[in-house]
Amino acid sequence: MKKMASSIHVVKHNLLLQMFYSLMFIITINFKSTRADKLAPALFVFGDSLVDVGNNNHLPFTIARANFPHNGIDFPGHKPTGRFSNGKNAADFLAEKLGLEYPLPYLSMRQNKNNNFSSGVSFASGGAGIFNGTDQLYRQSIPLDKQVEYFGTVQEKIVQQLGLQQAQKTLSKSVFTIVIGSNDIFGYYGSSTSSQMKKGTPLQYAASMLLAFKGQFKRLYDYGGRKFVIFGVAAVGCCPAQRDRNKTEVCNEAANFGASIYNKGLLSALQYYQKQLKDFQYTYFDTYTVFLNLIEQPATYGFKESKAACCGGLGNLHAKLACLPFSTYCSNRSDHVFWDLYHPTEAADRIIVDTAFSGPRKYAFPVNVQQLVSI
Repeated sequence: MKKMASSIHVVKHNLLLQMFYSLMFIITINFKSTRADKLAPALFVFGDSLVDVGNNNHLPFTIARANFPHNGIDFPGHKPTGRFSNGKNAADFLAEKLGLEYPLPYLSMRQNKNNNFSSGVSFASGGAGIFNGTDQLYRQSIPLDKQVEYFGTVQEKIVQQLGLQQAQKTLSKSVFTIVIGSNDIFGYYGSSTSSQMKKGTPLQYAASMLLAFKGQFKRLYDYGGRKFVIFGVAAVGCCPAQRDRNKTEVCNEAANFGASIYNKGLLSALQYYQKQLKDFQYTYFDTYTVFLNLIEQPATYGFKESKAACCGGLGNLHAKLACLPFSTYCSNRSDHVFWDLYHPTEAADRIIVDTAFSGPRKYAFPVNVQQLVSI
């Protein structure tokens, strides 16, 4: 009996050891996998509602919010988070590609002194522009210069947390993403009485946009940013809100022209800076062409509707109203390019980021994001 009890004890002991080693093996594999999938230390996001992940939820007076149904219906948890989308937006998909968590809004993090900003954060804000005042219609947003100012505060905290040398190393390998300019274009081409129209010809206005952008970009470089993913302005004249202004529902070609002028200047500036700034690397993504492809060749990308908004109200394109709790919304959201009168669906954003991340040089120049992070 003693021998039998002893044998049972040995078997149990061996089984426990096997379970322990198996568990350690699984943990080790998962840990290695997580580390291998993490292609950059952090993602810092600057921009407008196309990449806002909830900053505007914390602005007391703005009406540019998306923290109500039906926004977020396809986001994990199926609840609105402040994203102007039915699900994930471009910032979320880019974070996934980099092996990082979804970016958190800066205004939700700054209240907690113990927050670790070294893994990244989003400063993007619905209604924001390169110029201050582009959000006059919506009363309040965080313009680009303020977003960069907030990053200066974050940079100081990262230095405190990691030390100067490690902070510089972390920031130099992190990805700085900027998605902005649409609201500036809307401000100029929105109406013939727009106050922005007084700022000169389309060429002069684009030059002013570019000058302001370069000033903010240079500040981010001086703060330690070295790897930048810059999204050009899309063919914004083809969004439902712009089409709805024309009885024939065609794109606002004037707005598209303004976007294309600015994009050409932006790409030229980035090429110049790569020659002038030490260690500066970038991906310029041709959002204009890729998004226009989705609109003009929807079936090629799996879409059936590329003009009308999925969520909205009134009018042929559902573009008279924003996506509000009382709005109707389509059940086939993956068939639509546009979620509401301005913003793409999760399905469209997925294609955009997939192309930016691993697409060809004609869309992601001079390298795509996957190549950028490997430099």
